[in-house]
Parts: sequence; C-alpha cells; structure tokens
Amino acid sequence: MQNLAGKTAFITGGASGIGLGIAKSALGHGMNVVIADLRDDHLESAVGELDGGEKVLPLKLDVTDRAGFAKAADAAEEKFGKIHLLVNNAGIGLGGPTELATFDDWDWMMNVNLGGVINGVVTILPRILAHGEGGHIVNTSSMSGLVPVGGTTLYSTAKSAVMTMMECMRPEFEARGVICSAFCPGAVQSNIAESGKTRPETLGDTGYAETDKRRQGAGSFLHLFRTKEEVGDRVMEGVLNDELFILTHSEFLPGVTDRAKATVAAVPAKLPQNEEYKKTFAMLFNSPIWADEIERQTKLKG
Repeated sequence: MQNLAGKTAFITGGASGIGLGIAKSALGHGMNVVIADLRDDHLESAVGELDGGEKVLPLKLDVTDRAGFAKAADAAEEKFGKIHLLVNNAGIGLGGPTELATFDDWDWMMNVNLGGVINGVVTILPRILAHGEGGHIVNTSSMSGLVPVGGTTLYSTAKSAVMTMMECMRPEFEARGVICSAFCPGAVQSNIAESGKTRPETLGDTGYAETDKRRQGAGSFLHLFRTKEEVGDRVMEGVLNDELFILTHSEFLPGVTDRAKATVAAVPAKLPQNEEYKKTFAMLFNSPIWADEIERQTKLKG
C-alpha cells in the first residue's frame, strides 16, 4: 500500500507512546487517522499534539470489548468512509517471576496483548477486504517475541503469538491485496509502565504487586529509548515497503542470530527423511514469506 494520501489508518493505543508516534507519521503521509484509546486524558492530549483537525478522529476503546470495537469501526467508516491501515498496537506491560503470576495476571495480559489484536483482525479485516482497495495490517509484537528473556513469560508469550499470527496471515492475504506485518520494537519512550492504571478491577488478583513496585522504583531509563516519532516513522516506512518484519533496534542482532542458529542446530538432520511425507505435506516444511523478505530487505539495504 504505497499510495497513502487520503486513506484511513485505525490505530489502537493510538493516543500515546508508539501509537501516537504512528499516528503522527500517518498524518504526515496525508492519511486520515483514527486514534482509539482507553484513556480519556491521553485522547485529549493526543488530539492537541496531532493538531490534524478533521483528519483526526479520537475514539475511546477498550480493545477487549468486541461490541465496542465494532462500534468504533462503524464510527471510523461513518467519518472517513473506509479503513485501509489497521494498527493493532494497544498493549500492556507486566513482568516478574513466572511462579508469582496468578490467573488474573495471565488473563489480563492475554486479553489485551493477544485478545485485543484478535478483536481488531476479526472486526476490521473483513471491512478492508470488502472495499477491495487493498490495505495493510500491522500488529505490534515486540523484540520480546523474538528474543525473550526470563521474567517476561506472560508478555513474551502474547507477543510471540502476535508474531506468528502475521506470519500465517501474510501468505493468505497478500494475494488478496492486504499486506500483513509484525512490528517488533525494542525500548520506546511510552506509557507502558503505567499499565496498572487501566487494569480491570475484575482482574485485580495479582502476584506481581511487589514486583511492579520495585520496577517503578528502579529509576527511569527513557533517555536510552527511541522516541515515539522515530518508531512511528519506522512503522510507516515498513508499510510503504511492504515489510513482513518491521524492526527498530540493531542491538538485538546477536540474539536474533543466535536464536536462528540454535533452531537450526536442533534439527535432527541425521535422521532419515520420509520422501512420501515430504512430498505429501510440502507446504508444512517452508514458507515463501521468508525468502521474499530476505530478498526485500537485501534490496532495501542496497
């Protein structure tokens, strides 16, 4: 989707942090922008910061509310006609020892970081397909989906699922004019540390209360993180280039490389292969999306 001017972007978690950065960049490319967010204070400040007039539609949305998602999509179409770019970006941060995580911790994480993405796809993908003008879906995963570390089990589980969702959807919908990308940012200046402020009371039983307090008191590292404008521009660059994986931080190269090498090393290459099995289920053993992405990135990097 290279011709962005006049088209519409629907961005969840769009009123602060990464989402707001993407909204700024989309607006700069001439797009109409729907910023859907749970927090009224963020929506109010985002409208002022974007200063986009009638090209910006702020909507309050809890991404776990499926009926609310449909109403928000209806409002976006009523205002702008059609949705072309869906960015499932809303997310929460939660970390700590796995054994301390309660069912409520797991449910909150999965409901927002995975369930919210599913709700966005189920609600808006059919609308993009229906108008026939093509489109793009960007799901915000994380480098934690590629290089997970201890203490991030809940978060990395959700983000890995989001990554795989895009890898599965890419070959299914590219030929139908809808590009699917997994956005995997490293650390960004955002409000994800304030996730606890939006935690539902019904999921208030947490084993991470003390862990969160210690994390909050560990000091600020924002000066080491990328700005929302930098990552917003990176996302729009990835959209314009039809990239499968939109990454932001080269510091993760050793981890990405070692994960790939470890996976290759684990393949039982010395065991005999069943040729009939290989022929019958050839589609299971590789995906053309990776070769395509290697070729694309090679060309982009010159």
